[in-house]
Amino acid sequence: MEEKQLLINYKVYDTIDELDLQDKQLLIEAKEASKKAYAPYSNFYVGAAILLDNGEIITGNNQENAAFPSGLCAERVAVFAASSQFPDEIIRKIAIYANTDKFEITNPISPCGACRQVLSEYEIKQNSELKIILMSEKSKIVIFDGVKDILPFMFHVDELKNS
Repeated sequence: MEEKQLLINYKVYDTIDELDLQDKQLLIEAKEASKKAYAPYSNFYVGAAILLDNGEIITGNNQENAAFPSGLCAERVAVFAASSQFPDEIIRKIAIYANTDKFEITNPISPCGACRQVLSEYEIKQNSELKIILMSEKSKIVIFDGVKDILPFMFHVDELKNS
């Protein structure tokens, strides 16, 4: 048996004012998008804002449904909207903001497994990392350089070619 250790790199900021103007603007857009989320069941509001290579910012928010698997997370709403509107543009960054009225969120909320996989697919598609910025109402801000830092053993198309 061989035991290995996995290290990831990320940055933590105390306030939004410590960020560069572009990252700050993305978080503001994500927060605004969260206010438009349709979350009548969970009361958990998530917004995402994506910066494309052409400078466009595309937002999305979570959309719930009484048939729970039918809903969609903010990250995927934003990514799919960006890809459908600008299919050839590279996604540079995604800011994700979460809030709820039910309890205090003191840590940033990370994308779910399905969203991580979608983000990894787009990194592979565009052959370029996409920066991930996370924040909630009472949390510090956490920034990852790419999906590998939140999904280190991601599944990708090369595994399908070997089967």
